[in-house]
Amino acid sequence: MKTTLGARITLPDVEGMNADQQRVYDSIVTGKRGTLVGPLRAALHVPALAAPWSALGEALRFNPTLPVRLTELAIILVARATNSELEWAIHSRVALREGLPQAVVDAIRVGRAPEGLSDEEAEIYTYTAELLNAVQVSDASHAAIRRRWGEEGVVVLTALTGYYMMVAMTLNAHHLPLPEGMGPELGLGGTVPEALSRIPML
Repeated sequence: MKTTLGARITLPDVEGMNADQQRVYDSIVTGKRGTLVGPLRAALHVPALAAPWSALGEALRFNPTLPVRLTELAIILVARATNSELEWAIHSRVALREGLPQAVVDAIRVGRAPEGLSDEEAEIYTYTAELLNAVQVSDASHAAIRRRWGEEGVVVLTALTGYYMMVAMTLNAHHLPLPEGMGPELGLGGTVPEALSRIPML
């Protein structure tokens, strides 16, 4: 095992993995992810947990039901709500690469409601924000997602939001470090927030 600077737990390295960890590790790095990052570094302590965790993440993140631009919008809202620097660092960059405007990402980062969203972006934003703020969604928000993306879409979006809450909790609780060369971007000033950050409504 190798302890990474800042992490509260050891993070398995390839040389120190047992057979079960190695099997799960190999399935991750040869799969759609291509690398072992984020919460799976912690989950690998329990291979029986890490394997279905990885499969669930792939099923949600790479599900063709919703465009990647929209799933990444939902994910960065979770990162902002949970004050998760690592989740933000990774997914804000993916969101930009997938076409989410810089102004939208910047507004979410500083806790402002973004302007200029397309109708489909606004629907994803509203649904996810309601779910994060109240663990409920209104009839109107639910109907909007269901109308545009079908029942599969509304199930995927809800599960995606919950999954990335679990990811953020893992990253935050164990202080998993930011990638090399990346610094904190959410303006927490080194303090631990006492609560979730409320997502402003449109």
